[in-house]
Amino acid sequence: MSAEAPIRAVVLGATGYVGGELLRLLMAHPRFMLAAAVSESRAGEPIAAAFPQLAAAAGAAVFASADTWIEDFGRGDALALFSAAPHGTAAAQIARTLERAAARDLVVHVVDASADFRYDSAADYEAVYGQKHGAPDLLADFVCSVPEHATATPAAHVGHPGCFATAAVLAAVPLVAAGLAGDDLFVTGITGSTGSGRHPQPGTHHPERHSNLYAYKPLAHRHAPEMTALIRAAGGRAPAVHFVPHSGPFARGIHVTVLAKTVRPVSEDALRSIYADAYADAPFVQVIDGLPRIKDVVSSNYCRIGITTDGDTAGVFAVIDNLVKGAAGGAVQWMNRLFGLPETAGLTAAAPAWI
Repeated sequence: MSAEAPIRAVVLGATGYVGGELLRLLMAHPRFMLAAAVSESRAGEPIAAAFPQLAAAAGAAVFASADTWIEDFGRGDALALFSAAPHGTAAAQIARTLERAAARDLVVHVVDASADFRYDSAADYEAVYGQKHGAPDLLADFVCSVPEHATATPAAHVGHPGCFATAAVLAAVPLVAAGLAGDDLFVTGITGSTGSGRHPQPGTHHPERHSNLYAYKPLAHRHAPEMTALIRAAGGRAPAVHFVPHSGPFARGIHVTVLAKTVRPVSEDALRSIYADAYADAPFVQVIDGLPRIKDVVSSNYCRIGITTDGDTAGVFAVIDNLVKGAAGGAVQWMNRLFGLPETAGLTAAAPAWI
């Protein structure tokens, strides 16, 4: 494969919101070429039927069956495999795909957007999700981290953190790594309705969500253990995470507030400097003066962080697009790194703001 040859990409579970965002990003990527959008439920149907906004880019392309798409690959081809399949089913699908890829000697990297590879052990996963892991033998081949906190690019595969966790750990880790956080982190997150997936539920039904704001699963949400594990890995220790998520009256975006008592007084300028240094080499994290707003980042891969302090309490605010930086965009960012491409490839579009 030449240095500039296209790298063929496949999306598993391509009909959901995250799958649609992956298709959108891949159709405009300078190096990844969409080879198959896999869907068992809609195989053979036009991609544009599920995602009319992609009609111009998708043309006559159709969703592929899981049984046939790999036949188009030759021995030794490279494969960028993105999984947007649901929690609990993604691991088994990935395992089957890797077995078939190995039979063709494909050079494969996987980025999974589900929760199936976010924990180091099957026991940890099963304790949170209450079901057996679909491919426990593969867990050692996956690393879970946001790209900004990885000390090195993994050799094989990545389990992408959840959208709430992405925002929370980007906000919390510099505070923890600097030794400023006390024993507790209080995290409040507000998410748009797309975070609940494409299939309607009572909590995402528009009449319930419109002009409304409410908490759900306070202090009992399954993303809290994930946040704890990621903060420990990147920050060196893990204060107790007290997480209260909220459903917001908008479709896209996450706003997270992290509050912590600091172990010593810290000025706002000093705290902002800690964050600016921590993310000096992170092209998608912007530490700002003032406070960030969701419309600053929606539909982009950027995270904006603002900070405040009254001396012994630190407040850190982070905003991301849950479908992009929190899922599909973060997955492409990781895949860029796994294939040795510029981390920003295909991801530098600015946020549209007035949506």
